[in-house]
Amino acid sequence: MSERLENKIKTPLLDRIHSPADLRELGPEQLGQVSDELRAEMIDAVSVTGGHFGAGLGVVELTVALHYVFNTPEDRLIWDVGHQAYPHKIITGRRERMRTIRQEGGLSPFTKRGESEYDPFGAGHSSTSISAALGMAVANKMSGKAGRGIAVIGDGSMSAGMAYEAMNNAQQAGNKLIVILNDNDMSIAPAVGALSAYLAKIISSRPFLTLRDLGKQLIEKLPRPLADRARQAEEYARGMAAGGGTLFDELGFYYVGPIDGHRLEHMLPVLENVRDAIDGPILVHVVTEKGRGHPFSDPNKEKYHAVPQFDVATLQKKKSTPKAPTFTNVFADALIQAAKTDDKICAITAAMPSGTGIDKFEEAFPDRSFDVGIAEQHAVTFAAGLACEGYKPFATIYSTFLQRAYDQVVHDVAVQKLPVRFAIDRAGLVGADGPTHAGSFDVTYLASLPNFVVMAAADEAELMHMVATAASINDRPSALRYPRGEGSGVALPAVGEVLEIGKGRIVKNGTKVAILSLGARLSEALRAAEVLDSKGLSTTVADARFAKPLDHALIRDLSLTHDLVITIEEGAIGGFGAHVMDYMSGEGLLDGDLKVRTLKLPDVFQDHGNPVHMYRDAGLDADGIVKAVLKAFGHNDLGQVMGHS
Repeated sequence: MSERLENKIKTPLLDRIHSPADLRELGPEQLGQVSDELRAEMIDAVSVTGGHFGAGLGVVELTVALHYVFNTPEDRLIWDVGHQAYPHKIITGRRERMRTIRQEGGLSPFTKRGESEYDPFGAGHSSTSISAALGMAVANKMSGKAGRGIAVIGDGSMSAGMAYEAMNNAQQAGNKLIVILNDNDMSIAPAVGALSAYLAKIISSRPFLTLRDLGKQLIEKLPRPLADRARQAEEYARGMAAGGGTLFDELGFYYVGPIDGHRLEHMLPVLENVRDAIDGPILVHVVTEKGRGHPFSDPNKEKYHAVPQFDVATLQKKKSTPKAPTFTNVFADALIQAAKTDDKICAITAAMPSGTGIDKFEEAFPDRSFDVGIAEQHAVTFAAGLACEGYKPFATIYSTFLQRAYDQVVHDVAVQKLPVRFAIDRAGLVGADGPTHAGSFDVTYLASLPNFVVMAAADEAELMHMVATAASINDRPSALRYPRGEGSGVALPAVGEVLEIGKGRIVKNGTKVAILSLGARLSEALRAAEVLDSKGLSTTVADARFAKPLDHALIRDLSLTHDLVITIEEGAIGGFGAHVMDYMSGEGLLDGDLKVRTLKLPDVFQDHGNPVHMYRDAGLDADGIVKAVLKAFGHNDLGQVMGHS
């Protein structure tokens, strides 16, 4: 425990737990103390690292109960998204490393298969847990293995269609599949107490299940009209008594709940009954309080979903003073400004209103703002429908989340040339959230589509221009991408200007090397150009602005007047550089002595870390650009280049 702050929190029971097997050695009467110590340990750990907070605090008792009752890791416990997995990580042998979470070389903020045998499925996006658990449950059933698939999914994640697609097929798993519905926003059930807990215990018990099976057999002997009525009566009666389960019954689940997710004396007997059930699949509805036990007194509408580092004693949050506005805020302000003069502009987000700035838009235009929940596919086609009727929807979705709706982007938007505007936040690397959240692929997967305009903002002023440009495009879909975090501090225009479609700009003139940058690496390109200029390599720097359509005239001019053209982008292979090379090849620009290099993200999933270091490792900082130029000329140091030139 050397990393803990001088052992200032006392955790005698938790100190004895190095795996769930150790937890199961305790008596049930000790689990309340374990939960208290686990909550205190999590608060202390997150104070050091910052990170996901509210979801984990809400499932402390549930985590303890699940690992106590079920035989993990043989029983496959899958945490949807992974935000709530911090207590799970502590119990499953990773306590000593919790203060490395989200840090370079440290623990992942989400579940990760390579990190622990207790993480059977990696998760950074929501609503995947039931499908994965179903696959594992069916595999165990076919193999004759004892293990179950247990999915813990939040009520927010249940807004995604994928969860229902999985549940619709769940009967194939029988009693091998258990779904824990973690209702932490009270959106499905009211507060629960002793009566509902008692009912949950009764209806999950073996005698009740046996009696219910007998009733089913009797119902099957009745004429069909009477059988249907009897079956409906049983389902609705049980749904009313237990707080509502008819929907899940219709999907083939045996519904149990709701039960209080902070009362171990309520959960343990229910989970034991579920564990021992002969039939299934079973859904257990657990009501928890997100952020339970958090130490802060100031209100937070998202129950402290994530927090920065803070001092446990003073609760003072450690926030750096911003040097420039964030891209997200600049986008929100620009969209609000555009919407003031155009009543057709509206905004859509998929459960990320504050992360995308749409919460600010909603304050200004509540009737033109739509949060559709964790339903990116619906968000895109909903936007397509709005566009059909002459509205100007901005589908504002993180790059990595837009991946989940790619078919809708292709089929419902691009094929029909509908003017949906995609505002793509978190483009490029995102640091501590790692590969599941890195916006590495959007240029590649969008610029390959006919009819698309794809823009990338080099700075905050460019982002304002691109919002205005997207609002003006009424004959085809468009996308504008921008990174997470602060901008570069450039002066902002009073209003954004509409850019000429497919036209870049020269930022700095030179004669020997041409750097063609797409997006927010422009500042690094300019830094590299200073170094190269100082060593006699006169360097042009151009901002492409558009990945599609390309500025063919600009590319041709750079190719004919420089010895080396080097492209730079914060994206994966197959993106901007590939499109530039394709054009140059087709035009014969590669047939002579011209040297061409494409700098992009490496063809790997980069683990979480400091974004500055990640871009350095990818060769996308100023030093990396300089090294790429030297290598292209066949030299290892600038002295050789000087002598050659």
